[in-house]
Order: sequence, then structure tokens, then C-alpha cells
Amino acid sequence: MSVRRPKVAASADPTTAGADVPRADLETAQSVLTGVLTGGPAPDQHRPDADAEAARIVVDDAPAARVHHPSDVIAASIAGLGIALVMVLATYAQHTTTGVAEDVQGFATLLRRILFVPVQVLEGLVTLVVPIAVGMELAFRRLGRQLIEALAAAVLAVGLTATAVLLVERLGSDELVRGLSVLERGTWTLTVPGYVAMLAGLLTVSGPRSRRRTVAWGWNLLWVAIAVLLVTAQVSLPGLAVALLLGRVAGLVVRYGSGVRSERAYGESLVAGVRRAGFEPVRLRRIDASDDPLGDETAHDAAARALVRSTGYRTYELTTDADERLDLVVVDGDRQVAGMVSRVWRSLRLRGLEGRSVQSLRQTTERTALLSYAARAAGVRTPELLRVAEARDSMLLVQAQPGRAVPLTDLPDDLLTDELLTEVWAQLRTAHDAGMAHRAITSDVVLVDDVVGRPMVWLVGWETGYVAAADLARRMDLTQLLAMLALRVGVDRAMRSAIRALTDDDIAAIGPLLQGITLPELTRSQLRSQRGVLDALRAAIVARLPEADVEPQQLVRFGARTVLTIIVPIVAILFVVTRVNIDEITDALRASDWRWTALAFVLGLLPVVGASMTLVAFSPARLPVWRTHVVQAASSFVALAAPAGIGPAALNLRMLTRRGVSTSLAAATVAMVQVSQLVVTLLLLVVLSVTSGGSESQLPISPTVLIAVAIVAALVGAALLVPWVRQWALAKIVPTLRQIWPRLIDVLGRPWRLAVAVTGNLVMTLGFVLAFDACLAAFGQEASLIQVAIVYLAGNTAGALVPTPGGMGAIEVALAASLATVTGINPGIATSVAVLFRLVTFWVRIPLGWVAMRYLQRTGEL
Repeated sequence: MSVRRPKVAASADPTTAGADVPRADLETAQSVLTGVLTGGPAPDQHRPDADAEAARIVVDDAPAARVHHPSDVIAASIAGLGIALVMVLATYAQHTTTGVAEDVQGFATLLRRILFVPVQVLEGLVTLVVPIAVGMELAFRRLGRQLIEALAAAVLAVGLTATAVLLVERLGSDELVRGLSVLERGTWTLTVPGYVAMLAGLLTVSGPRSRRRTVAWGWNLLWVAIAVLLVTAQVSLPGLAVALLLGRVAGLVVRYGSGVRSERAYGESLVAGVRRAGFEPVRLRRIDASDDPLGDETAHDAAARALVRSTGYRTYELTTDADERLDLVVVDGDRQVAGMVSRVWRSLRLRGLEGRSVQSLRQTTERTALLSYAARAAGVRTPELLRVAEARDSMLLVQAQPGRAVPLTDLPDDLLTDELLTEVWAQLRTAHDAGMAHRAITSDVVLVDDVVGRPMVWLVGWETGYVAAADLARRMDLTQLLAMLALRVGVDRAMRSAIRALTDDDIAAIGPLLQGITLPELTRSQLRSQRGVLDALRAAIVARLPEADVEPQQLVRFGARTVLTIIVPIVAILFVVTRVNIDEITDALRASDWRWTALAFVLGLLPVVGASMTLVAFSPARLPVWRTHVVQAASSFVALAAPAGIGPAALNLRMLTRRGVSTSLAAATVAMVQVSQLVVTLLLLVVLSVTSGGSESQLPISPTVLIAVAIVAALVGAALLVPWVRQWALAKIVPTLRQIWPRLIDVLGRPWRLAVAVTGNLVMTLGFVLAFDACLAAFGQEASLIQVAIVYLAGNTAGALVPTPGGMGAIEVALAASLATVTGINPGIATSVAVLFRLVTFWVRIPLGWVAMRYLQRTGEL
């Protein structure tokens, strides 16, 4: 027997997934396998010399006896979302859920005649028979661990159900409780059957239906019991769904935490797969991604480790009976789930970078083979793919080794010559000339060998590439290679090598893609330690081609901010709908005076004029007054896709840059516009407070409020005494002051511009304040001008802090709360005023903004 290291020897596959193996074999499977394996012939062959051949097969591997499937986490998450959806439907769609239940329960009388046993007896039989039958099968098959896991899942499911019932009873609304209840003898009874959750959790962990007969019959009996319960009105439809999903969550959580027996090809099945590929193995040595691989390191290990890092697949060094040394790449099916989720997420989030559909294990392998064959046919130097085979839930790819090549990651700096860089670009251009794209170029997929003193470059890792690639995919390749080389040899040498290999058009096309989203994870991680490389590359491109546009191209459909701007308005609307008396608001809207509403709409248009005046006054370039008004009107439409205040600033910046103003000067102008609005608003509040009349303040400020303000002021002052807090505040304030200071000096030298800007800010603020006052009058309410100004400014500022499109939901809630607090108006009426104000100053102006935006786009202004 040929054994390199004394480990546990196994004569059978140690990890037969789902097969019925004794406990002793399972313990053997969990050991690290290095020994003699009886690979044996294929099922349809007879090999009398199998024992002799087995004595010379050495497998150096660390098989995973149990694996944690990402699919279990995904399924548990989906089940959790399903529970939330069912509860929402039970609360807000009771007529639908009860209607479905009533339709099904129309067969109750007929079913009671058919059933020869009471429903309670049937429940008891299912609850007892199914666990006993499943437990006996697992015990007979000596699957003690799985039996314990199944029992743990059942207990967890019962516990989750009891917790859910307790939370619904204590914290749930009356609508939710009733949606999960059934009417029994004139009273509503909350019913979430715990035994349904218990059985679902137990069956989920006990194994697949195809390999456990009792599990298959258990699921069938459970569905029959569920149908009987629903038809006979013993439980509500949402209650059944919640119980079933809770059981699934419990089972999936236990199964993922404990892991399942691996279905990957190890040991004997791996050897059999290699034989099906047409090779007779003598030795299989696992290559680990770490610097300390299994077994004795060879010159090829560096390239093999890079292959493991770039693909994530298991890789072995295969030695055949003909003394050939090949690479064996094993693609495991359980890893496809995580890859599928990643591809779906990227296809949803990115524009044009990930368009592949969900692929199975076989499709992924066939695609890898196609790309490998296409790359070699195109003349790209990449290892030859020799054979493909299947073994259990794994696909095997046997390919030639790339000689003594070393990945660029491990290559010493003194060997990174200009000739080598030119050869790297040449290999990529060869692929691009054939219409291919790699799409994942890192320092691990570029291998370098030395042949008679000249560098020989290999380009490997084509599994994520494209055969008929679009222009964007090829541009992304160039971007990835340039960024990777800049990290290894510096920006200057990388740019010089690109200039030698590429045309000016190709170099200019790289600039907009120099952003983290286009780079592989390895390159992004390296950039974190060398910040500023991408900016330096953009500057180098502009220095080479001054007319090149290096502004980042929009490649992301949505990000975390977009998700937040969608979720927050929904939460705000739900809060308003569930906490406010809708009937009271409806009655108030009907009772409002339409004449005041019309006046509020007209007054709400004044801010457009005021914003235009301010921008024209501060602009370093001459702006047409009418066109500026149209741009400010278009900001109402842009606000649908940007948080409050961001949309107008972006349009102003775009208008200035289109008029020939530099980006830095345009940004300073926009910043000064926003700062001036803040200063004028604060001064307006002071003036209104002084001139509001009367010896007593019209604001109901209690001593408690004054004490709270004093405490906050004291805390802010104390915080500024701390050096790092003071430095943080200065870091936020000083850049803005430095940005606007030159423009401020210029404007102060032209008093008429300053007067126009101040007037514009006053018109804009007073327009909103007067519109809000008109909305108050529409409901027969009165308040002093200073109160209205305080309510509007405080509510609008608080709502704008929440990054929702146009402040939707947040501003309405903040305005209503501040109005009810300051003036003492009924909260229902206050909400009506806030909704009406937002209607005439935001929602009604959106169609006008869309028309303005279309006009600006058609005229080329934006």
C-alpha cells in the first residue's frame, strides 16, 4: 500500500450524501483521507486486477464530511419574509383571506360525511404516527445524529410557534389577532397550530423525500391534515401558513447550523470520475489556497493556489499511470447556489455588467469548457482542457498544467519588465480581437513563465468570461488590467505600457470605468491599502488626452441609498395611515376652502422665482432668466429620485457646467446658494420674532423647553472642548468655507448681486411660509406668522434629514407633529394641513416639473 502520510484509510466513499451508511462509516468519512482507495472499474466493467490497482492509488485530501448549504439560509430567509407577508395580509386583507377560507369550507359538510374518524383523532394520529415512523427509519439506518437534529428542529419549531402566539397576543393589533383567529362558538380564538410547525421542522431535517420513504409519506399526511383542518374551519388560513413557515424556518436553521452530509465527489467517487474522464490516476494531491498547501510543495503549487483563489473551486494535482501531471478542477454543486444569488444580485443592480441567467452545475461546467476551447482557438495562451466528467454532485475538469508559470501576485518586482507588461497586454488584445472578454482580470489569473530569457504570459480563469462580448465588457477588461498593473508597477509605468499597446480611443474609454464596481474583489482589496490609485490613473489619462471625459459612468441601477429611499417612504406612509384617523382627515379635506387652496398653490410657485433669482445673482456666468426658471421648475420632478434638496443642487450644478463654468467653480456657486439660504432663513426668523408684535411671545415655550435647549447647548459646547470632536467639526465646516470664500468675496464686491440674492432667498422662504399659512386658513385655522414660520422651517428641516425622495412621508409627518405641538391644533387637522401643503407645493408641481425636464432635454440644456 502506497501511503505518503499515515492517515485514516477508507475503502469506500466517506461522504455518501443521503445514502444510508453506518455510523462507523460516517466517523471514518469525517477523518482526513490519505490512503489506499479501491477506485474500481466503472459499473459496466469487470476489472479483476482492481485490488492491485487500488494499492497504488494515493489520495491526499481533506474531505468535508458535512457542509453548510447556502441554499438553507436563502430558503429560511424566504420563509421568514413569507411569515411577514402572511401577517400583513392577515391584517390588511382580511376579506381576501377569509373569503378564500370560506370558499374552501363550503365542502365541510361533505367532508364530515366522508371522514369516518373525528378531526381531532386524525390530528392526533398524524402528530404521533409521523414522528414515530420517521424516527424509527432513522434509527434503523443508524443515523443517530440526524435523528437528534430532527428532534431539535421539532422542539425549536414548537418554541417559535409559542413565542409568535405570545407576541401576537401581547403586541399585535386587533386586526392581526382576528386575521389569525377562527370563530368558535361565537368567540374569536387565535389558532397557530404548533403541531403543524413541529412536523414541518422535523420533516425538513429528516432528509429528502426521494431517499426517505417515511419522510415522503409524512409530508403527504401533513398536507392531508392541513386540508382537513382548513375545510372544517378548525384553523384560519393565515394561521396555518404561519405555522408551516415557522416549522420550515426552524428546520432550515437547524440543518444549516449542523450541516448536511456532503454530496461532493471525494475519495472513491473522485477516482471513479477521473477514470470516466479517460485517465488512470496514481495520485491525487489537494492544492490549498493558503501558503501552506497539503503535501510537499512543488514549483507548480503557486499557479495552482492562484487558480483556487481566483475560481474558488477545489483543485488537485493529478498524476496518471503514464507519469503525466495534470490539474484536476472540481466544481461542486452546493457552491452553485451562492454563485447564483451573486449573479442575480449583480444582474439586478448593475447595468450591462452581468446579464447571464441562472445556471445549473452542468451549464456552468459546459460554459467553462466552451470559453477554454474558444480562448485557445483564438490564440490566447491558456491551459488546454483535456476532459470533462461527472461524479456525484460534482463536475470534473482535467486540464494541462501551465508549465512552471508563476502568478503575477507572487512575481518579484525586479522581474516586472516592460517586455513582460507588453506581453500581458498582447494576450488580452488577442482575446479581444476574437470577440472574447475575460471580465475578472486579477494578478492571480495572469501567469508568467520564463522561456530562454523571455517572458511567456498565460491568461487563465475564463469561467466568468464571454464569447461574443459587448464593447462594455471589453472596456471593463482594459480597466481591470490597467488598475491591476498600476498596483504592481505604479501608475506611470502602467500608463506607459497601456499607451504602447492601446489606441487613444481605447485609453479614453477606460476613464469612465475607473471605479470600484468594475474591478474584481482581489483588486478592490488591494486598492484599500493603496488609496488614490484610481484618481491618479484618471489624472494620467487626462494628461495624455486633455479632451477625454473621465467622469464615472453610471453603472449601478441602485445602491443602499436607493433602497433606503424606497423603504423609508413606505414606512412613513404606513405610520401615517395606521396612526391617524383617516375619516377625520377626509372630512377635513372636504370641508376645506378651495379658494385658500388655490392661493396656496400660487404662493407655492414663488420659491421657483426666488431660487432662480439667487442662482442668477451668484452665477459667475450669465444665465438666461427664463431658462433658469425652467430649471428650477424641473427640480420638482427630479426630487422624485433624490433626497430633499439634492435634486435642485444637481440641476443647478449641471446648468452651470453646461454654460462653461468649471466643475469646482460650479460646485462653489451651488454651495454658496445653499449657505445663503440657511443664513437668510435664520435672519428672517429673528426679524419675525422681533416684529411679531405684543409684549408676550406668541410661541408657547415652556420652561421645560428652555431648560432642554440650554442642556443641548451646554452639551454641544462641552463636546467642542474635546479635541477630536472639534477637529471633526472643523473638517466638516472648513472645506465648505474654503470653497465658497472666493465666490463670496466676488459677490460682496458687487452689491446689486448680493441684494438680488438676498431678495431671492426671502421670496423663496416667504413663499413657502405664506403657502403654509394659506393651507391653515383653508381649514379655518389661525396662527401668527412667526408660529407658521417656525412650524414650516422646523418641520421641513427635520423631514429633510431623512434621505427620502423629495422628503416624501418624512416631511409630512414632521410638519404635522410640529404644527400640533406649536399651535395646539388637533393632530388630525394638523395632518390634513400638512398633506394639503405638500399637495400644492410638491405633488401638483411634479407634472409641471416633468414638462420642464422634457423641454430642457430637448433643447440640450441638461
